[in-house]
Amino acid sequence: MSDLEARVNDLESRQAFQDDTIQALNITIVKQQQLIDLLERKVQLLIKGHNELLEQWREIEDNIPPPHY
Repeated sequence: MSDLEARVNDLESRQAFQDDTIQALNITIVKQQQLIDLLERKVQLLIKGHNELLEQWREIEDNIPPPHY
């Protein structure tokens, strides 16, 4: 095998490895983005629930007479 053939084989091998690595990284990024989207939705639901509870508490608190009555 000539030196040129060896270099071409080496480059083809590296390219195949890089293609596999890029594909694996792409899959990882897609999964991470899906998880981030899910977590953002959950945080928004938590914020909404917290605000609703806070409003309910304020309504209750407004109807409680002060302790000196």
